[in-house]
Amino acid sequence: MSGVATGRGPVGVAVIGAGNISKQYLDNLMVFPDLKVHIIADLFEEAAQARAKEYGIPEWGGVEKALNHPDVEIIVNLTIPAAHVEVAAAAVNAGKHVWTEKPFSLDRESGLGLLKTADAAGIRLGCAPDTFLGAGIQTALRLIQRGDIGTPLTAMTMFQTPGPESWHPNPAFLFQHGAGPLFDMGPYYLTALVQAFGSIRKVAAVGSKAKDVRVIGSGPKAGQEFTVEVPTHVSAIAQFDGGASSHSVFSFESPRERAGFVEITGTEATISLPDPNEFDGDVRIWKAGDKDWTVIPATGPADGRGLGVLDMARSIRAGVPHRATGDLAYHVLDIMVSISESIDAGTFVDVESSAPASAALPVDWEPSAQTLQESLQ
Repeated sequence: MSGVATGRGPVGVAVIGAGNISKQYLDNLMVFPDLKVHIIADLFEEAAQARAKEYGIPEWGGVEKALNHPDVEIIVNLTIPAAHVEVAAAAVNAGKHVWTEKPFSLDRESGLGLLKTADAAGIRLGCAPDTFLGAGIQTALRLIQRGDIGTPLTAMTMFQTPGPESWHPNPAFLFQHGAGPLFDMGPYYLTALVQAFGSIRKVAAVGSKAKDVRVIGSGPKAGQEFTVEVPTHVSAIAQFDGGASSHSVFSFESPRERAGFVEITGTEATISLPDPNEFDGDVRIWKAGDKDWTVIPATGPADGRGLGVLDMARSIRAGVPHRATGDLAYHVLDIMVSISESIDAGTFVDVESSAPASAALPVDWEPSAQTLQESLQ
């Protein structure tokens, strides 16, 4: 939705979910002048209280307290994937705009229902990843759109690690329905590809699971076993609207770690993007006849998680579309569900949804600037 300009001054924010990722968000949300965090909430109120004291947030409590806070305009939903839609729907019903961590939902039905409910209510939905708004990928997208590699034709992406159970203190949820390497890491890579090529029309994939049970390797639960519910190695090919294609690997089964690999080949050159799970990083181009990469430093914001919340806030005030939209996140979700269906069926699966056209950030877009004034100047 484009919306209309509303309100003045910094946009009020509530964070729901005081887990590990809340620190990455709050490091930025607390210092962006155009945002004001009023409250943090969690099912475990003691966790919310501890995080509030850590960051100097004035209020804390349960979910309902955040949803009903009169000064909050955006709910930042950092709950576990299985709760994303439930919390987002409650926020929409409370009249709040919503930014949700990925994935947008775990299935098409609940995701589409959330989109329709929000649209009917005139509420904005946004969703991670917002890494594509960072300097690294934004620089690469500008070069592609300028024609520096000619017409984009193909892409390869790769994410492979031994799995997060070796370092994550509570990794079981990362191996349950709605996670695994595809749903956990796929949004970063697929969002970058959709920004570069446009909507994906069909996919085909194979998947495997090396172990039915894994063991937590660190933290207070070290040595405990948990069940693996989803494929831990996925190899997928995709075809885009314009006929271009990509091949992606998402794996928790590789002793050799290799992450952040995204290469796009065009008619004139190949471009290597920075890690789509990061906000910065050099861009490299290799043209026909070159002996090595040409390195192009990234330009633009590289502040980290929360850029999408800030873009949403400024867009609300200006009455213009924000960039990391619910429609974009749903298309990525639709792609991942289609990949899962292809693994089960052994055939190509069509992707019915479409992504909105990519919208680049202005080169001078500055997160640390105060652009939303309390009163008209």
